[in-house]
Amino acid sequence: MQQQPQGSTQQGYMEQPPHVLTSKDLLYLNDMLAWNLLAMKKAHFSATHCQDPELKAEIERCGQMHQRHYEQILAHLNPQHYNQTTP
Repeated sequence: MQQQPQGSTQQGYMEQPPHVLTSKDLLYLNDMLAWNLLAMKKAHFSATHCQDPELKAEIERCGQMHQRHYEQILAHLNPQHYNQTTP
């Protein structure tokens, strides 16, 4: 068994994402959208049933964070986004 040089297990950093999405990429994106949407809905539900104003505000902030993440993922999937960012 040959030993790999130290540090060679790391993958290179991509400056730009590829213009092609694989089926695995699409499944992962679908999961990210579903997780953020579910977290957003759960936070909203929990905040409406919370009696403590400080805790309610914190839960609402958490839900807003997940909503921002959801919207950011959607923005990256928008074809117009690529037209604006690519030279």
